[in-house]
Parts: sequence; structure tokens; C-alpha cells
Amino acid sequence: MAARASSQGVLPVLQADASGFERKFAKLLERRQKTAGDAEKVARKIVDRVRNGGDDALIALVRKLDGNKLEDLEVSAEEWNAGCEACDPADRAALGKAAMRVREFHRKRIPSSWEVREEGGGVFGLRVRPLLRAGIYVPGGKALYPSSVIMNGIPASVVEVSEIVMATPAQPDGTLRPEVLMAARVAGVHRIFKMGGAQAVAALAYGTETVPAVDKIVGPGNAYVAAAKRLVFGDVAIDGEAGPTEVFIIADKTATPAWVAADLISQAEHDQAASAILVTNSKGLVNRVQDQLAKQLKTLDRARIAKSALSGGGAIIVAKNLDLCVELANRYAPEHLVIASDDAEAISKSAINAGAIFLGHYTPVAVGDYIAGPNHVLPTGGTARFSSPLGVDDFLKRTSVVRFEPPKLRELGMDVIRLAAVEGLTGHGRSVDLRLQKIRRARREREAARDADAEVEL
Repeated sequence: MAARASSQGVLPVLQADASGFERKFAKLLERRQKTAGDAEKVARKIVDRVRNGGDDALIALVRKLDGNKLEDLEVSAEEWNAGCEACDPADRAALGKAAMRVREFHRKRIPSSWEVREEGGGVFGLRVRPLLRAGIYVPGGKALYPSSVIMNGIPASVVEVSEIVMATPAQPDGTLRPEVLMAARVAGVHRIFKMGGAQAVAALAYGTETVPAVDKIVGPGNAYVAAAKRLVFGDVAIDGEAGPTEVFIIADKTATPAWVAADLISQAEHDQAASAILVTNSKGLVNRVQDQLAKQLKTLDRARIAKSALSGGGAIIVAKNLDLCVELANRYAPEHLVIASDDAEAISKSAINAGAIFLGHYTPVAVGDYIAGPNHVLPTGGTARFSSPLGVDDFLKRTSVVRFEPPKLRELGMDVIRLAAVEGLTGHGRSVDLRLQKIRRARREREAARDADAEVEL
């Protein structure tokens, strides 16, 4: 029997125990966004142009590609202050509360430097230091993402990166929205530049007369931004490549159909390439969720986008039990994993591959997107198998520290020489042996001096 896909309802329905299911599920797994070759070609030209042309090339590209009446690249103190003043007081309060909670979460995760001292004069350890300068990219122009400012900027601020530089495209009139400026203020951003796309990535990576070069670039963007980040990697560090958003919901008979449908839609409305999947062991839940999806889409502002995402990268999977539901979730490795069950905590113990897990019926993904505290910059496209959310570690570097005094080198030096010989690297061994020879000479000299002193006493 072939894997059955429902022809009715917003989402296709698959039976996990039907033949052909693995083939269909494999297609759902293949959701990593592949940047078109054309995007990389364009991005390469832009990166090279900014790298070689500095401010003149950057401003020309910003005016042309961002499509705004740009006067100055950098936001002045006066413009920034005025924008914060213009921000609605209620919005300002909400942004401040979100920033406070995100900051509190990340403060608990700061690693410390450490060292171990061994007998004989051996010292080893790690020194943990912040990057000197970090760049955060925030999509903008027609869009509005103050939450991205907070989530990308605060981890850098918490570990006291010396300078946090933000790049975001301006509106057509050359201004930035007050909410974005306010978010930058509460996130601890130091400087803001009105620039977007591959040209902004290039400016942050290599610097211009006006824009300082940074050590790391983080933040999501379109195909051109993603391509540019890959091109500059190595000259500057980057975060993981951000793909379309995704949600994977495990729901049992205790789940509320309307809430499950709302969680699916909340991610689907982001992007036509978004993924929204429900897996359940309750057959009775399927039609009720389908009905709620159809009902809620009727009044959704971004219904067209959400419908396209649900039909293109969405599904409802009926599994025989919750263990299989979790197994499928681990294989999918979603950005957001929602467990809509009275037993969410117990079920989550087996969920090992997810960017973030939302437990229980009263924890929609939206609280994580904005105000819960943990970062909403999460691994996508299945990379949650080996990647983690953006955090303070992304803005820190660790330096190993080693110190050997003569007694410690005498204790371990011959082992180093032997291991170097095994690898055929005799120069390594010589660098140790020369020091050991001096240690032996010094030891012989001390022994000779003691013997001489003893003869004098006699």
C-alpha cells in the first residue's frame, strides 16, 4: 500500500506505517535552502567591488540596491536619540522587557578562564576573551525585525565585546524605524550603519574608510547575504547559515487543535520556504487541525505566504506511538520542536536533536521568538544535529596557555621526543632535547658545586 497523502485539507497527511513513507519523509528532510549559483556570482562581484572600492563603491551599491535616499552611512547620535524618543512607550517597554530577559539568560552562560598548576612547575589552562569587534546583520528595508537586533546583539554585549557594529538597510526615505533604533539601544549596539545585502557583509568583513572591519558577522539575510557570508569566511568569522524557519510539533490526544494549527501557521507565515510539520499518534486530531488551519488562514494577514509554505514544506504525519513521533523528530532535527502533551517533560527526555524545545500546551514558539530569554537564532535545515543556538560562546575566543619549568620538562621531555620521532618530526624533538641538555648541564654543575663545598668542609 502506498503512503497515503490526503487530498483534502491544508496539509498533506502521511501514514508513518505505510509503504512509501520513507521516500516522502526523505523529501521533507531535504529542506536546506541551496543558494542559487546566480546569487553567488552576483555576491562575489559586490564583495570584490566593496573590498577594492571602499566607501565610494559601498555608497553607490547601497543607493542602487537598497533603493533609498542615503545621505550618510552611519546613524548619527542625534538621529538615534530621536528615533528612540519617537518609539511608542508601550513598544519601548516591551523591547526593554525582552532585552532584560534575554540578557539575564545569557549572563548565566558566560564561561570563565581557568588554569591548573602541576607539581614540578607545569601550568596549563584557557584564557577566555571577547572578540574586539562584532558585526550583526539585521534584515530591514520594508521588513521590521527589532527582535533580531536584540537576539544578535545582546550575547555580544553580555561578554563585553569592545565594539558592536550593526548593519541594516534603511527605508526608502533613508531613515530607520524607531523600533529598530530602540532595540539597538537596549541591546548594547555601539554603531549602526544603513546598509544591507552583500555590500553590507563585504563592508563589515573588510572595512572601508567609514565602516570598521569586524572579527565576526552574525545574523540572517537573503540569498545574497548568505552567499556573501560564505565568500568572506576565513577573512572573518561567521555564524551558521540561516535557512528558512521550521517547526516540528509532536502532539497527542491532549493537544488543542486550534493551538496546534496556530503554531504551525506562526512559522509558515515567515517565508514561503518555511517548514511546518505535525506528527501525532492521535488520528482524531488530524481533521480537527486541518479545519483550524483553514479557518485561521482566512483572517491571516500573510495568508498567501503561509499557504504556500504549508503546502510546499508541510505535512501531518500519523505515527503509531509517541516513541516513533520522537524518533521522527530526531531525524528531522528541527529548529523549533513543540511538544503539545500533558507529558511533554517526559517525552522531551528522548528529544536530542532540536534547536529549541517548547514544552506543554501553554508554550507557543512565539514566546521564544520574542521574550522567553533563550536566543531565537537557532540552527536550521537539520543542522541541530550538531549545532547550537547563538550565544555568548559565539563572541568569545579561547586561548590555550602552557608553561613548563625545568623539572616538568625533565619529567615529560623524553616522551615528547619519542612521539616526535614516531611522526618523523625530528625538529620537534630537537627543540626539546636542546633544553634538556641545558637542564642536565645545570644539574651537573649544581652537583659539582655541592661536591666542592663538601670537600672544603672536610
